[in-house]
Amino acid sequence: MTVDKRMLYLDNFEQRVMVRSLNDARTQLMQNEKPTEDVDDLLLKLIDAPTKKAKRRLEREAR
Repeated sequence: MTVDKRMLYLDNFEQRVMVRSLNDARTQLMQNEKPTEDVDDLLLKLIDAPTKKAKRRLEREAR
């Protein structure tokens, strides 16, 4: 079975919103005494995701 990977590019604000939303969902699961492993894994992936700087090619072409 193959695993498809998806790339998602977020700016700092969007990343913080995603982390906050996942953390809120994790808190609700904990209050309802349900397992949080899946949300924990996703939260860690989002927090530890590498950053990629935007290309500056357009600025050089304008010269």
